[in-house]
Amino acid sequence: MNPFDLTEDQRAIQEMAQKFTADAITPFAAAWDEQHIFPRDTIKAAAELGFGAIYVSEESGGIGLGRLEAALIMEAMAYGCPATSAFISIHNMAAWMIDCFGSDDLKARYLPSLVGMDKIASYCLTEPGSGSDAAALKTAARRDGDHYVVTGTKQFISGAGENEVYVVMVRTGDAGAKGISCLVIDKDMPGVSFGAQERKLGWHAQPTAQLILEEARVPVANRVGAEGDGFKFAMAGLDGGRLNIGACSLGGAQRCLDEALRYTQERKQFGKAIADFQNTQFTLADMATDLEAARALLYLAAAKVSANAPDKTKFAAMAKRLATDSGSAIVDRALQLHGGYGYLMDYPIERFWRDLRVHSILEGTNQVMRMIIGRELLK
Repeated sequence: MNPFDLTEDQRAIQEMAQKFTADAITPFAAAWDEQHIFPRDTIKAAAELGFGAIYVSEESGGIGLGRLEAALIMEAMAYGCPATSAFISIHNMAAWMIDCFGSDDLKARYLPSLVGMDKIASYCLTEPGSGSDAAALKTAARRDGDHYVVTGTKQFISGAGENEVYVVMVRTGDAGAKGISCLVIDKDMPGVSFGAQERKLGWHAQPTAQLILEEARVPVANRVGAEGDGFKFAMAGLDGGRLNIGACSLGGAQRCLDEALRYTQERKQFGKAIADFQNTQFTLADMATDLEAARALLYLAAAKVSANAPDKTKFAAMAKRLATDSGSAIVDRALQLHGGYGYLMDYPIERFWRDLRVHSILEGTNQVMRMIIGRELLK
């Protein structure tokens, strides 16, 4: 087998995701964005293909695929709508954490409904006062018999107010990473509420708000793993999350490159198609080259995360940094090639420009990615 090519099974998965996107996402994504519609029915339809539990084990009802297969799915869906693809990625990360680190009882109670996305899960790490410095989180969980009493606020939570399940990092011990634990919290538990929906530049097709916990009583049985292991679980989840958000940038960039190729061959100025000008061809060539370079690194990093390679975290950070920066730059150049029309909502480019901008911020900013890479290089 050519190690630089996809297997037949991987191509089949990719083609299935591409067909689903063409049928169920791309024709509707502009309206979702403009009208701020959360397409829950479409997300449920994606789960019927197994996309709600991509790397949840088959024993737990998932389809048990690797991180490269997950990246192929996310890339394909982001071709239609990066916001929807990223939303499904976040659910997958939360479901995987329960499957990988949760007790048999916790898995039995939550995974059956999460696998089919009858219930949807959010990942809750960031707080108003702790973004990049995630280990400084202050949401407190005090033990009271067979419950924790949880108080604090989580910020920028995708699905907040809409989703039913929240995988939440809380402080059960001393300051720092070792004092953090992970709890699964239900939307309808007493003491759980949500802030107003955030008014965002992009990602209009998914809800984002604060998760507010005011002495919420959460059973000890809802703890994922042991006390003090939460930060470790959160970081393990982010390796895969970074790959997926990078893949979403690849999908969005590929869409905008395709749109630019089409537009520049149709648009005529000075008596010929603007694609006939060497300057345009150079721009398109750079866009395509940058996209393929980012894709190659991301696929390599995905293979390393699947294999649990010792350098998986470094490569996941590298891939996320390159794919999200390159993706945004490619979309920006596609907009420029469209001229004034690229700035209009009648064309899809401006939506991708807005949606991809946040990818270099979430799942760890690209500045933090550089910190991780530098630290790993200097070990």
